Amino acid sequence: MKNRTEDNAFDVIVIGSGMGGMAAAAALSKAGHKVLLLEQYETLGGLSHSFSIDGFSWDAGIHYLNCVAPEDRERHILDWLSDTPIELASMGAIYDNLHIGDAAPLALSRPYEAQARDLKDRFPDEAEAIDAWIAALKEGREAILKVTMTRAMPEIIGSALKWWHSRAIERWCMRTTQEVIDAITGNPNLAAAFAAQWFDHGGRPSKASFAMHALITGAYLESGAWYPKGGGAAFADHILPTITKAGGEARANTKVETLLVEDDRVVGVRTVQGEDIRADAVISDIGARETVTHLLPADCGHQDWIDEIRGLPHSVAHFSLFVGFEGDIERAGATRSNHWIYPGGKVDVVWTDAPDSTPPDLFVSFASLKDPGHDPGPSQKYAGEIVAWADWSVVEKWAHMEPGARGEDYQALKARIEDAMFAQFEAYFPELAKLVVFRNLSTPLTTRAITGHHKGAFYGIDTTPERLMSEALQTRTPVPGLFLAGQDVLSPGIPGALWGGVLAAATVDPGLFRQLPG
Repeated sequence: MKNRTEDNAFDVIVIGSGMGGMAAAAALSKAGHKVLLLEQYETLGGLSHSFSIDGFSWDAGIHYLNCVAPEDRERHILDWLSDTPIELASMGAIYDNLHIGDAAPLALSRPYEAQARDLKDRFPDEAEAIDAWIAALKEGREAILKVTMTRAMPEIIGSALKWWHSRAIERWCMRTTQEVIDAITGNPNLAAAFAAQWFDHGGRPSKASFAMHALITGAYLESGAWYPKGGGAAFADHILPTITKAGGEARANTKVETLLVEDDRVVGVRTVQGEDIRADAVISDIGARETVTHLLPADCGHQDWIDEIRGLPHSVAHFSLFVGFEGDIERAGATRSNHWIYPGGKVDVVWTDAPDSTPPDLFVSFASLKDPGHDPGPSQKYAGEIVAWADWSVVEKWAHMEPGARGEDYQALKARIEDAMFAQFEAYFPELAKLVVFRNLSTPLTTRAITGHHKGAFYGIDTTPERLMSEALQTRTPVPGLFLAGQDVLSPGIPGALWGGVLAAATVDPGLFRQLPG
């Protein structure tokens, strides 16, 4: 990179302060670069940020983490990026509970062998299918790692590696989760249990690459489920000082209007406030689709690349009901482990006609029980979250309106959705429902306001085989000076975004590869 000049106060500008943006900015800061991190939302941290209302605190998007056990490389990298290490607490052997149809709850534990036993105890006649499923998860995870490792490689090398592993890629990456399940078992109840945790990556079983499902599911089985002390805000609290102590800056409430392009090269950004900021490289962590749709000037060229990204489908949206409890919630049925609820017995479902029906899916999480730093105080305050994955169409008619101008019909819709979600929660946790003293609903419009994601997609681009194999989602874009970071580059979730950010930083400065902890 060129030496910094008076016109270029920063070496690199990173747009978006989610985990990918923070990781890219901190890694480059560790390598001696002066980095400017820009965030359009009022709070830094993207979907990893936390917020508080009436004495309760919740995370915007974190429910549990994988790949952060003490022995994991991701944990070592996270510690390296942080000014001081983040304390992470294990959720224990059991991290998820499945409530499918009328069947008794099924507790899922780790590692692979333990979960196989959980499933065999429930389905004793399906031992062979369960063993085949566990083997598929392991092989699928290995296959996708061979694909994702090419994201920061020169095209010719990446193509050669994909060709070398083409058989495994074809078998596991190019088939959907449902296709793999159907080849393993015809038992609908076991099939539902196999696919139930799909919202961990946002790809419906009928659409998602099985290898992506294997990657995320297998990571919990291998390294367990973890939660940061202090909640999601811990990431910004510990990583941002690495940037500022190296002379960089992190600014909230600073939306980028467009990229500055000169001689076909990105040379900086222009904010909505009209400030032009120049740098030798710009890394976008706001999502691949959002980058090409909202930041690139119309005449920048590279239309084939832009069209390929725009042609990739978006992931599902969701409603989150943030609840506050007062009382002994563990006695009333709350657990550190999460609860996946499918009242109708089918798991490949999305609430498309909310609120005119009962939610076909719920995810219930009690963050306060996972956080070793939580102090309930004398009134025993605890926070929880109830999630229903939904379709953007439910809120689309209000998408063009400002939050305060959506009218009484929007407020009525929210109230009905909130009541429907809470009624479903109450049916499964009647004693817990009695302890709820606070409720607040966020919609896909909230997700879009925080992230800018197309149609409020929680995970950005959907985890389809086409997304996984797309050559458009490289850290180095065809536009000189512009790089991509975050979960669209690699995989959904904090570890995927972490790697997406680190690989983007190392593409800007290849010397970083030698500095990364092993």
